[in-house]
Amino acid sequence: MSPVPDVRTGAPEVSVVICVYTEDRWGDILAAVASVRDQSYPALETLLVVDHNPALLRRLAKTYGDDGAGAEEGAQRVRVLANAGPRGLSAGRNTGVAAAAGEVIAFLDDDAVAERDWLLHFAEGYADPRVMAVGGRTQPVWASRRRPAWFPEEFDWVVGCSYRGLPPGRVAVRNVLGGNASFRRSGLEAVGGFASGIGRDGQRLPLGGEETELCIRLTRALPDAVLLIDDRSVIHHRVPPARERFRYFRTRAYAEGLSKALVARSVGTREGLASERRYTTRVLPAGVARGLRDALLGRPGGAGRAGAIVAGVAAAAGGYALGTLRARRGASSFAVAKLEAPTDGEVADGRWAPDGPSGAPVGRRAPDGASACEGAGG
Repeated sequence: MSPVPDVRTGAPEVSVVICVYTEDRWGDILAAVASVRDQSYPALETLLVVDHNPALLRRLAKTYGDDGAGAEEGAQRVRVLANAGPRGLSAGRNTGVAAAAGEVIAFLDDDAVAERDWLLHFAEGYADPRVMAVGGRTQPVWASRRRPAWFPEEFDWVVGCSYRGLPPGRVAVRNVLGGNASFRRSGLEAVGGFASGIGRDGQRLPLGGEETELCIRLTRALPDAVLLIDDRSVIHHRVPPARERFRYFRTRAYAEGLSKALVARSVGTREGLASERRYTTRVLPAGVARGLRDALLGRPGGAGRAGAIVAGVAAAAGGYALGTLRARRGASSFAVAKLEAPTDGEVADGRWAPDGPSGAPVGRRAPDGASACEGAGG
């Protein structure tokens, strides 16, 4: 078993945020929390942020005995909070960050489980004070028990997992991947939270890119900042049957193109697409060649993988073109939240709302349970 760093010697205290939105993932949510409890490097607390689902909020609060202030679970607290901003993953994460007490905030998907040393390797990365974010490796757990023969590893990001082409080991990167990532609190406080209007909201297209925009904003504001991926920080992410199908593959690739257009519009194409250029000019052509070679050798799925890569690139390019056009016309926008800690009462009943960079509201609790959101992501 790996040694446990002693927080008294300078290793950071880590709060873990898990954003949840549906009772359909009840078993997954319980498994995610259990994996955090079982860490060799104990979390300071686990925060479950519920995205505009009162029934799920009540059920989780009852399960963990929490009213928003935090229930004691051995050395950890499990806190159940309402997303205080507009519907969506970005506002949920911002709610968790603002309410968390740790020096480092880690994010875990609600349908994933972390390996025992997940937080240990995150914490080790922050020994360098320049490090502002550490991400990990996410492995798919296919509902069918095996990867579909046609599904290329180069596109595992489609199902929220690490993909072929990412550098191995512990290396500096442009951005971490949001479902398995951690950030130093001081960095987030310096630049604001995740942008609303880019990422997922549980109902629209499966958008993404909010962590990319945040990481670029972070390194712009703090030029000496270092962002790492450590592939020893491993989580296992469940892939449901619907996401093993080509229809979802194509839709997700298209949505990623829309998201990249928003990011590029905000930070410029040079930074917004720097990693994507290497990916599309080197990683993907190698994947197509590998698939065609496998087809010639009679290996299952080779032609399908090559075709899927081409189709995925085409779908993403189409989304990017449309997203760029919409952004130029002002039809798509997003806003960055300030991170201000709410009171326990505001978090518990959902009254807290983060503000935009100039004090304009990014999200607020609207009458009759509706949500107000600035911008449209697609």
